[in-house]
Amino acid sequence: MAKSLTGAQRKYLRGLAHSLRPVVQAGKNGITPELLRAVDEALEHHELIKVKFVDFKEEKKELTEEIAERTSSEAVGLIGNVAILYRRQPDEKKRKVSFSS
Repeated sequence: MAKSLTGAQRKYLRGLAHSLRPVVQAGKNGITPELLRAVDEALEHHELIKVKFVDFKEEKKELTEEIAERTSSEAVGLIGNVAILYRRQPDEKKRKVSFSS
């Protein structure tokens, strides 16, 4: 499971995510193996992604938590019908997000 982020780190990530476009859309089929694979691949490449909920807008908070848990990522925020997810890239050379210590 991913390490818990501090409030300041979450805020920083939300700021970085502001200009991002959603790379994955959760549609009428909900959380499918294909959706989880798409989220996993996007996190592998980008570290910080947005997932747009086209359907299931009432359950988006619970679904975001489930997607985060099943992809070993962290839910950074939820803005409207868009969830922001983060998973640190294990390879330092490929890492795109860095926190100033």
